[in-house]
Amino acid sequence: MLESLESCRLCPRNCGVNRLNGQVGFCKAGKDVRLAKVSLHHWEEPCISGSRGSGTVFFSNCNLSCVFCQNHEISQESFGKDVSIERLGEIFIEQQNRGAHNINLVTPTHFVPQIIEAVSLAKKDGLSIPVLYNTNSYENIETIRSLQGIADVYLADLKYFNDSYAKKYSNADNYFFHASKAIGEMFRQAGQAVFDKDNIMVKGVIVRHLMLPGLLFDTKKLIDYLYGEYGDSIFISLMNQYTPMHKAVLYPEIDKRLNPRHYESIIDYCLEKGIHNAFVQGQGTASEDYVPDFDLDGI
Repeated sequence: MLESLESCRLCPRNCGVNRLNGQVGFCKAGKDVRLAKVSLHHWEEPCISGSRGSGTVFFSNCNLSCVFCQNHEISQESFGKDVSIERLGEIFIEQQNRGAHNINLVTPTHFVPQIIEAVSLAKKDGLSIPVLYNTNSYENIETIRSLQGIADVYLADLKYFNDSYAKKYSNADNYFFHASKAIGEMFRQAGQAVFDKDNIMVKGVIVRHLMLPGLLFDTKKLIDYLYGEYGDSIFISLMNQYTPMHKAVLYPEIDKRLNPRHYESIIDYCLEKGIHNAFVQGQGTASEDYVPDFDLDGI
């Protein structure tokens, strides 16, 4: 699949650049995989982190440009270290040997061809834990289809219903259209959730939504859509951890923490609709203390 990088259309931006010859598109990713950190992460959903941690692999670069991105150092400023496909496969095995419950591919879209090859190599070397595709969901459906048999669990953001917000805060056109189609393909592949004896998800879809200040109605529209489309066949993860960072200071309406009453009202809204499969967060999550230290550890 590496030949697809000759005219890169992995995501809806469809840049068409030849990454194999050194050209870069919107995400600034080149031919080689670039990583910023490899770790055991204990702050994902309980069925992902478990007791031993999720084997996160943080990829540099991103096809969105969120003004509030807490990981902007790696997503928009390209900090990281280039590794070979062979080395990426070795990292997956090392994460398994550390006791990780899964391989958690964080912001992986622009490196899907290399990831597919690396997972295939790692499976030949004994990789047996689930592979999680952790994405902002600004995806072309063909890219998600190529992950059939590679990804076991999908952790998919659904950031915006109204595209005017997606354009303003993430510089993304037609976000909901592409994200909703991609999530549909994820569900087609993974189906309803399956858990192992330790209550770790080994198959299924979790759709995450980070609530933003002032966008309460938009959040309700997303919940209406997800529950109307999938019922309790997927899990919804409602996140209150928004912390104004990066360029949020330029947008006064989101340069503040989320109103706790709005978050509580959304929990009530979900309960009133009869939603059972949902994760919620407690107080104290909106802090820069939870931002990873991108120190190239484990690479």
